[in-house]
Amino acid sequence: MKELLSVGFIWLHLLATVVWLGGMAFILSVALPSARKALGDDAGRVMGEVTRRFTPLANGSILLLFLSGLALLATTGGFSEVVLRGGRDTAMVFKLLLFLLMAAVHFYRSKVLAPRIARTPPEEGKATLQKLSLNLVKVNLVAGLAVLLLSAVAG
Repeated sequence: MKELLSVGFIWLHLLATVVWLGGMAFILSVALPSARKALGDDAGRVMGEVTRRFTPLANGSILLLFLSGLALLATTGGFSEVVLRGGRDTAMVFKLLLFLLMAAVHFYRSKVLAPRIARTPPEEGKATLQKLSLNLVKVNLVAGLAVLLLSAVAG
């Protein structure tokens, strides 16, 4: 039964990873460039709608990653044992720290930066805030890829 639970938690963990990282990769590599090419200056409105629709998926993925990660740690002996063993398991500590950084960046963008962008007039630096937001998505994608690498090292 414990093995079946572990498989379920691993599947949920992977599913949440695919949704969050895949969504960021799609937005950065497909949706944004396509919107810019097809719509020019109106791309921001389309990307605002894309972001509005993707944010709940990202939020759910972050919650699912956190909960499934805790469940997986519990089935492997807990966090203190992972830290004490060192070696490859130290990668798990770095993976957790990067995940927490990614979650903080995501929630900063959605709860602080996005509302600020929405109420900032174009002549008062809206483009600068939008660029910061886009750069934070890029940072999160790179951090997410690093988490995947750490997962391979730990696995």
